[in-house]
Amino acid sequence: MDGLNVSIAFFLLVVGVCQVLGWLSQRLLSPGTHGCLAREFAGSLQLCTSCLELRMLMEIGPWGGGFGLDVVLTLLFLLSAAHGASFGGASSNPTVSLQEFLLLESSLVATAAKLLAQGVGAGTGWAVTRLYWSWELSQLHFIQNLIAPECSSSIRASLPLAAFVEGSCSFLFHLILLKVRQSHPLCRVPALAATVTFLTYTAGPFTGAFFNPALATATTFHCSGNSFWDYIQVYWLGPLAGMLAALLLFQGNIPRLFQKNLLYSQKSKYKVPKAKVTAQVEGDKPQKKRKGGKSNSEPCA
Repeated sequence: MDGLNVSIAFFLLVVGVCQVLGWLSQRLLSPGTHGCLAREFAGSLQLCTSCLELRMLMEIGPWGGGFGLDVVLTLLFLLSAAHGASFGGASSNPTVSLQEFLLLESSLVATAAKLLAQGVGAGTGWAVTRLYWSWELSQLHFIQNLIAPECSSSIRASLPLAAFVEGSCSFLFHLILLKVRQSHPLCRVPALAATVTFLTYTAGPFTGAFFNPALATATTFHCSGNSFWDYIQVYWLGPLAGMLAALLLFQGNIPRLFQKNLLYSQKSKYKVPKAKVTAQVEGDKPQKKRKGGKSNSEPCA
């Protein structure tokens, strides 16, 4: 269990350092674009380093560390919750940033800058984790260094099935994200962390269950077993298609592309009041106002 203790200490150190980076970005940078990009970088750095260490524990832990999958999934839930609570304003996921762009919540330049920050953060996380593994602080890291040059692809199914699995994971994740994105953090954070944990447990044996193009690129694209185009189909196009399907199902349209609702009829949420009977005095005789006049209320846009 010494190797597990070393990994837990590494997780705590990474979370602490990334929290300091996020705090410094808020204090030193403007609250606009620069601060947002710094948070995206710090969030992607934390996400990638944690994911790499967790994958190492998941692959080597059962036979080299004496602990099972339940320990790794518990750590995954806790780290996902910590990430969601500490980087609520940063997605650290290219498909989430593209979703914000399609929802008219972010401009094209800002979205491109976020994608760049996420890629740099994930690449930095990969380099930091490889350096940390080279120190061989535990037996697990010693074994990881021996097998790292011969890493194999995370795709353990046919390409169509693998792309469908990643797309399905992305679809479910984005559907829940759209549902809880305006909820209180006490509800949103555990819901998303539980979703990530469930999807990893269910789809991990097939593709690794990344449903995050930046994370998958830094984690598995360099491994042998599949071509670069295979990885593009599974880990880029699959999650992108899943995000678009979830957005279309939830919204009924994609606001950036067209305004018309394709799936749901739009009804006005305001009821048209019925004409009231009024009395108008003409001389000494009251008269009733005739019904049937046109309403001045306009349909909800």
